[in-house]
Amino acid sequence: MSKELVFGHQNPDTDAITAAIAFSYYQNQLGYETEAVALGEPNEETQYALKHFDMKAPRVVKTVSNEVDSVMLVDHNEPQQSAPDIDKVTVTHLVDHHRIANFNTAQPLWANLRPYGCVSTILYEMFNEKHIDIPAHLAGMMMSAIISDTLLLKSPTTTDHDREAVKGLAKISGETDYEDYGIKMLKAGTNISAKSDNEIVDGDAKTFELGGTTLRIGQVNTVDLDDVFARQADLEKEMQSLMSKNGYDTFVLIVTNILNSDSELLVVGANPDKVEKAFGKKLDANKRMNLPGVVSRKKQVVPPLTDAFEG
Repeated sequence: MSKELVFGHQNPDTDAITAAIAFSYYQNQLGYETEAVALGEPNEETQYALKHFDMKAPRVVKTVSNEVDSVMLVDHNEPQQSAPDIDKVTVTHLVDHHRIANFNTAQPLWANLRPYGCVSTILYEMFNEKHIDIPAHLAGMMMSAIISDTLLLKSPTTTDHDREAVKGLAKISGETDYEDYGIKMLKAGTNISAKSDNEIVDGDAKTFELGGTTLRIGQVNTVDLDDVFARQADLEKEMQSLMSKNGYDTFVLIVTNILNSDSELLVVGANPDKVEKAFGKKLDANKRMNLPGVVSRKKQVVPPLTDAFEG
């Protein structure tokens, strides 16, 4: 059996990094030979969790076909979010909680798709179903991933499965006060002053093909929206630069306050009218739109944008 690489999406967040580690460990217990890798460096939040649970980040790869013939995907399926040479390898396994779009394979594959708040929740249930013990440090990372993806179980993407998984993983990891830990971890990722303009607009960005339009959607968490928008002129320049370099038509940046679960959008490029149509609100003179209660790109931003751009 040849070795396979396991990885999440580009610009990996805590779930993409953790899910790769966890699914690789899971598959190795079943007799596969796999290695968890990443399509980018871990962000500050993920680094906090890795350090807290004394784990090493997966090595970063730029391409995969130069190493293996087959891969396993976690936390994504859309090709534009994956390795640039994903079309040159065989995808044998997929574990995801996102929409399925522009994804196809030449051969049948093993897939586990569940509408949960986090892939690590799916993996937690898979470990339990196979009666495979989860090491304490890995359980801590999986708990961290769920806290990250659901904003400490406050996101509308949160399910009862996520709530049960966090409690179960906290017990295994020994992190009894997961709420206190979760707040500290989330805040570790909101140090805006330490982030470059590129890290703010593109550090957690994904590309979507909607109605013939290439839409880039970034998201950054903060504890004060003004900390981000004080740099708006420079952020817009960076967004324009990335659009010119990569052929994006529209760039949307979601700035989310993790303390009150509100967001504000900044829109650069073409189709501002479609963004307004998506949310039923007008952009202000600063190209911004306030969206109270919106925290989830997957559930609250991408669906209405899809309807507006493809409708």
